[in-house]
Amino acid sequence: MRILVTGATGYVGSKLASKLVEAGHEVTCMVRNRSRASQHALVGARLVEADALDGGSLLPALEGMDAAYYLIHSMAAESTAGEKAGFAERDRQAARNFAMAAKQAGVQRIIYLGGLTSQTSEVSLHLRSRQETGAVLREFGPPMTEFRAGIIVGNGSLSFEMIRYLTERLPVMICPRWVVTRTQPIAIGNVLEYLVATLNVPESIGEIVEISGATVETYRSMMLIYARTRGLRRWLLRVPVLTPRLSSYWLNLVTPIPAAIARPLIEGLRTEVVCTSASARKLFPAICPMSYTAGVEAAAQRPIPDESIQRLVPENARHACIRHEGLICDAGQVGVNAPPERVFAVLQNLGGERGWPYANLLWQLRGWIDRLLGGVGMTRGRSREGPLRAGDYVDFWRVEEVIWPQSFLLRAEMKLPGRAWLQFLVTPHATGETRLHCRAWFEPRGLAGELYWWLLYPVHRLIFRGMLRALQGQSEESFRYPRERMRTISTR
Repeated sequence: MRILVTGATGYVGSKLASKLVEAGHEVTCMVRNRSRASQHALVGARLVEADALDGGSLLPALEGMDAAYYLIHSMAAESTAGEKAGFAERDRQAARNFAMAAKQAGVQRIIYLGGLTSQTSEVSLHLRSRQETGAVLREFGPPMTEFRAGIIVGNGSLSFEMIRYLTERLPVMICPRWVVTRTQPIAIGNVLEYLVATLNVPESIGEIVEISGATVETYRSMMLIYARTRGLRRWLLRVPVLTPRLSSYWLNLVTPIPAAIARPLIEGLRTEVVCTSASARKLFPAICPMSYTAGVEAAAQRPIPDESIQRLVPENARHACIRHEGLICDAGQVGVNAPPERVFAVLQNLGGERGWPYANLLWQLRGWIDRLLGGVGMTRGRSREGPLRAGDYVDFWRVEEVIWPQSFLLRAEMKLPGRAWLQFLVTPHATGETRLHCRAWFEPRGLAGELYWWLLYPVHRLIFRGMLRALQGQSEESFRYPRERMRTISTR
């Protein structure tokens, strides 16, 4: 089936495009800026540039499509009523343009992911706009399936990131009344299951399908469950005085979420969103919704290093520090005048009796501190001499992955307020040199993890930068010496 996915650089869109490609569909991703798409895993999908606010750009993108996913949402909100009205009007205009172009292009159906709202409480501007978008798509476009979901649980979901940062950074939280608002969150895995499965369920055409997880929660229970999953103790104190504006400023202060995005998000949190329809169970009986706890556990078990962050590291930057979805990646690189095999061979000699190539005394000090804290320290040395394999240990590191001669991944087994990895990547470059990348990954746990990272960051930066230079020198020297020796022998 030929499918168009809009919002393909967004959270749901990028994941959905990959699932559709895996299912064997011919996928085209509509993006406003092709250069942004390079940061997302859209492998196997064709890219097309178009803007839903520019009706003339849509028809070429929609030509020949059997179905189209409409995943365009705006989270921008400004301070004045007029600007808010403009935000809602832009959503309606984009939906009208897209629906009319889809109908003209002969698209058989639109699949839209909207927001779950309440019939009994006040609905925020943002949630009302999402419902209006669905109504516009139905009025002007081909037959449509509208899914309505509440909070999506998964790394990268804006609501889930808010819960993550608040819970991780604040041992004691002063919370407004919306912390006891009932909601029915759904795991991102279940959302993708519904969106893909509907292509093979013609009975879902023309339906509004409310989708949710297996449990009804409050924001208080969601934060406490997240804390328990992460091994954190948290206390929540309710106060009646925090308005959405004040809450958004507070959220902006303690999380990376901008106040302009936080405010409509918080206004939506005051609305109770619980499923009242059983249509999802009737139409998709094979899908088993996860509980919120299971969704959090699935998010916590993500593979690290994370590919979504790897793509954010600037390709040619000598140094970059990236923070994304609760992970920190400190990345550095250096050019080496030696082949990848020689550089990788040098990496295989790290640690043990040879020590570490830069600031070995500081490495020994860290091992001594780890022993005081009850950790393994530096006493283990290396489990083997010569090439290392997955499962081997090197001092207080465990070898997690070895792909010769491309990547070498070590997982920290020292006592830490979080989880840490040290990754080396070896890549040939067009200039003829080899690029050696060193990436330190850290997933802080709670406020202690945040303080640990930032207090030691200057020392870590010094060590990793020095280690890159030392490895560069060792690789070039070990490559140069055999060549000079062979040259000498040949002249005798």
